Amino acid sequence: MATPNTLKTKRRRLFFDIETSPNIGLFWEAGYKKNIDVSNIIQERAIICICYKWEEEKEVYSLQWDSKQNDKAMLQKFIEVANLANEMVGHNGDKFDLAWIRTRCLFHKIEMFPAYVTIDTLKIARSKFRFNSNRLNYIADFLGLGQKIKTEYSLWKDILLKKDKLAMEKMIKYCKKDVTLLEQVFKALRNHIPPKTHYGVIFGADKGSCPECGSDDIVINNRRTLSSGLKRIQLKCKTCNTMHTKTDK
Repeated sequence: MATPNTLKTKRRRLFFDIETSPNIGLFWEAGYKKNIDVSNIIQERAIICICYKWEEEKEVYSLQWDSKQNDKAMLQKFIEVANLANEMVGHNGDKFDLAWIRTRCLFHKIEMFPAYVTIDTLKIARSKFRFNSNRLNYIADFLGLGQKIKTEYSLWKDILLKKDKLAMEKMIKYCKKDVTLLEQVFKALRNHIPPKTHYGVIFGADKGSCPECGSDDIVINNRRTLSSGLKRIQLKCKTCNTMHTKTDK
């Protein structure tokens, strides 16, 4: 597990993804639009595995539930990692991954921050672009970055019902691939994502430096005066080639 001393960069941007299990329950009949009450649940769904990597690091780490399919220890370890991050990046991470993690931590009475600085590439895709699909697999394929590993629902069943070790290995591999694709998609969309953290200041540079890398080699791309009279300046960093906007009076 990466710690502050083992991280090779001060930019603690964490890419992460989870895989979850379905509920196990009792029901009389299967079919479309059937109502199954929560009282029919006999085993609550949980998080099977969490995979993550730090930006500019090669290794993708993985955590998984224990032999009894309990996700408590895994979540405790991941929260230690998440608490190191300046930013957490996920695809539908706000609504799905972090919501799941928060719910399971609440269940296990694991303390976690009430809020994290997050970047959700699904939200960026929906708000800034017009893809045919906003799924991670489609966007990655559309951009020529590759595709997710193909899986079948039987993989989840084999893990949940048979505790199949080979199936678990395949699940981890599947999840790790999602994380690497997520980072690639993030990099492709990065110039359309407003900075949420000023890494230049974290690196010890002036607040007028590039918020992504801290360089002061910045050129003005465009100037615009708003109806309020404020001036909006679009800047480009010649070191990392990212663009950002600042507003002056």
